[in-house]
Amino acid sequence: MPKNIKMRRPANAPVSCLAVILAISFLLCGWVPVSSAAPGTDSELVMGIFPRREPTVTKKLFTPLSSYLSEQLGRPIRLETTHNFVSFWDNLIKQRYDIVHFNQYHYVRSHKMYGYRVILKNEEFGRSTIASAIFVQKDSQINSIADLKGKKIVFGGGKTAMQSYITARYLLKNGGLNQRDYITVFAINPFKAVLAAYYQQASAAAAGDTVPQLPKVRNEIDTSELKTLVKSPAYAQLPWAVKGDMDLETSTKIQSILSGMKESSKGREVLKKANLTDLVTARDEEYDPHREIIRSVLDEKY
Repeated sequence: MPKNIKMRRPANAPVSCLAVILAISFLLCGWVPVSSAAPGTDSELVMGIFPRREPTVTKKLFTPLSSYLSEQLGRPIRLETTHNFVSFWDNLIKQRYDIVHFNQYHYVRSHKMYGYRVILKNEEFGRSTIASAIFVQKDSQINSIADLKGKKIVFGGGKTAMQSYITARYLLKNGGLNQRDYITVFAINPFKAVLAAYYQQASAAAAGDTVPQLPKVRNEIDTSELKTLVKSPAYAQLPWAVKGDMDLETSTKIQSILSGMKESSKGREVLKKANLTDLVTARDEEYDPHREIIRSVLDEKY
């Protein structure tokens, strides 16, 4: 405020007049009143969904969920996905996503490197856990991991796929096969990997144990023609996390809204459209077994 301007309330001036004088002074001096609302509480949030499925399928499944959360939270939410794991991870490095659904490897890595915080995990087919499995043709002569020596194995999703590559390699390693003992090929996602085994384009496919139960897979092939050669223990399902700098009030609201969906008919319908039976509150320590598997297979510590 210029030094030659002094604000003084006349003895008989009403309060309303004084308020007007103060407001004019603030404008002259470039002052702006501070809102009591937290900054950015109505700004757009970006929800990133990892490429477990094809982009068109992913958007169809999760658009109702993002719309539901937007409505309940009172903020616009933009749904995004990518065509592959590489571009998805690039977006995580840039911290593009405010809310993100990804695999366990992405989570533990992004938690350590960028501070993403887990808030939820999937429940699919009534289970909040998932295992890695290796599938082969039912009538094949492959009855043990040893029988895969020298054979082609297709892994779904690339080298950062937790169930379809990292945990599958852990199973193979524990069964006596090192990486050089089999031929490694990749499908764009776990769904395509299972199809490759079914159509005998590879001797085996690695994917999450629930992949053959997915409606898209069951509509495409006769899953009874496949058998599970080996399966890992069940670990915490696919996580949902929020950006590390998201305020606690917002992250708690998101967690509460999504974990409470099962309590309403509308919420249950949205879950069904996403091929989920629920979203369950999750804790970081539930992903410690994945950290150990990652250390054993990739020699990476998270």
